[in-house]
Amino acid sequence: MITTTLIITDMFAYEFMNNAFAAAGIAAVVSGVVGYFLVLRGQTFAGHALSHIGFAGATGAVLIGLAPLWGLVALTVGAGIVMGALSERISNRDVAIGVVLALALGFGLLFLHYYTAFATQATALLFGNVLAVDAGTIGTMAVLGSATLAALAIIMRPLVFATLQPELAEAKGVPIRFVSTAFLAVVALAVSESAQVVGVLLVFVLMVGPPAAAQQLTTGLWRGLFVSAALALAEAWGGLALAFYSDWPVSFCIAILSGIIYFASIPIGVTNAGARA
Repeated sequence: MITTTLIITDMFAYEFMNNAFAAAGIAAVVSGVVGYFLVLRGQTFAGHALSHIGFAGATGAVLIGLAPLWGLVALTVGAGIVMGALSERISNRDVAIGVVLALALGFGLLFLHYYTAFATQATALLFGNVLAVDAGTIGTMAVLGSATLAALAIIMRPLVFATLQPELAEAKGVPIRFVSTAFLAVVALAVSESAQVVGVLLVFVLMVGPPAAAQQLTTGLWRGLFVSAALALAEAWGGLALAFYSDWPVSFCIAILSGIIYFASIPIGVTNAGARA
């Protein structure tokens, strides 16, 4: 018992670890909640695309002397709005997303071409560097996280209706295109926060893994949202602790935990589905 207490105390004796836990906690809760709807709506490709698009925004921001986070937020939100406006129907959604993604990646390559000194920051953006988060960034993430969840709460009722019964929702006068566009803008904000922890290449770790596992483990909207956020938080904090004591990359540790939990949830989901049938 004494040894365990000393180990835990030692981990939180470092300011950078306290900052990392705070940042990871904010990103995990937001990603778990927003990601639940992302998986429910079958738009995981949109989250993947927005993360890569954000890389172009971050590199462009650094090129003109701004903080990468603001470029990440600006371009992902802009791209989310464009993709939502162009993809009212599910049949052409992937085409619109793919076109915007290709264009943004082209710009990202151009920005890197003109700013070759960006190698270290580029690596951090691609794979995450939550251990370097400072108090100012945590404050910014808290504000963005609150805004993201507030925006999601505003559109939640029509979003759920449009997700579960799109034809009926459209017949009842629900503005499907507006709801889709607003939701992708919310996803863009969540992606920007998640990228601070796991990087743009591993955004799926927090935005798709926990929600997908939650939908295997439970039914019901509110219960699913709670389980998704709890799993994302457990994976983020567990990954930080594992990285601290193993000296492995934080993003790798979070990804491993996410994969283990998701694959472990599949048999439970199959059993629950069989019982309901």
